[in-house]
Amino acid sequence: MKEWAALSEVYERLRGEIVDGTFDAGANLVELALAERYGTSRTPIREALRRLEQDGLVERGERGMRVRTRSPEEILEIYEVRVALEATAASAAATRHGEFDLIRIHKAQSAMDAVSTGDPAAMAAANRAVHEAIWTASHNCTVVDLLTRLNNHLTRYPATTLEVPGRWAEALAEHHELIAAVEARDADRAGDLAKSHMTKARDLRLQLYREA
Repeated sequence: MKEWAALSEVYERLRGEIVDGTFDAGANLVELALAERYGTSRTPIREALRRLEQDGLVERGERGMRVRTRSPEEILEIYEVRVALEATAASAAATRHGEFDLIRIHKAQSAMDAVSTGDPAAMAAANRAVHEAIWTASHNCTVVDLLTRLNNHLTRYPATTLEVPGRWAEALAEHHELIAAVEARDADRAGDLAKSHMTKARDLRLQLYREA
């Protein structure tokens, strides 16, 4: 039990420091140094690194494990798959949703509508909650799992596309339109709207990468 608690704590702390940029892209992750940093043995460090590799946050380099590097090619690869899966999830949600699914989606969107635009982290979290509610309404566990994994890859790109001038209002409008299509059980329209929504997100993500 203690070993599991130690592993969970190390995993969460290391993941958090990778996501918030404490460890830069390409930074070497040395087991001994990490064990000293977190006050633990190397065993939970090794297991945490293994899990983070599965999450797509770290990779094997010439000197051992390192924070996975970023590239425009990776952004294109991630979104090539994510655009298709988001469209699949939205179409399935339109076909398979139940009453509770709609309640959850509307609740998440209402929370997003109320978020302050001065808090990028809250904006990103609220946006993800809406997407996750739609994924769940698809009732396709495989799609949900794959989208969750893809989203983990994107956490290494800290800037949110929702901060781009005009994008927040645009995204809110697109969400409401998508939710209306899901509620109306219009699978084709829901899929097309989700595809368009995520294609815009891809283009903005590339724009942010170039500007950085």
